[in-house]
Amino acid sequence: LLHERGIEISHETVRYWWNRFGPMFAAEIRRRRVDRMRACRHWRWHLDEVYVKINGATHYLWRAVDHEGEVLESVVTKTRDRKAALKFLRKSMKRHGRPETIVTDKLRSYGAALKDLGRGDDREMGRWL
Repeated sequence: LLHERGIEISHETVRYWWNRFGPMFAAEIRRRRVDRMRACRHWRWHLDEVYVKINGATHYLWRAVDHEGEVLESVVTKTRDRKAALKFLRKSMKRHGRPETIVTDKLRSYGAALKDLGRGDDREMGRWL
């Protein structure tokens, strides 16, 4: 489009623009998508945690993924207890709103944290959900 208008640019300029403005465009697209999903009646989150090694020490990566596979939030903590789950849930619900249902594995930290938030009744547990 720029060439048709008589403006000559190099590939390096396009790459620079992409690196500079691409993350802003991606964040805006992601934010609009999440805003639309909040209005969706069947918005479901899947929560899980995995072990990761950072500088030789074991940490836990907590993730919230919606029902379409978009990673909403991720947090790294040193512990895997109620306090860490509560911190993760508060942060993700503050940023993305409250989901209709929450699917977790059978980790008891999720149940304790959701009970503190008053959301224990809409939790589904299961390995293959």
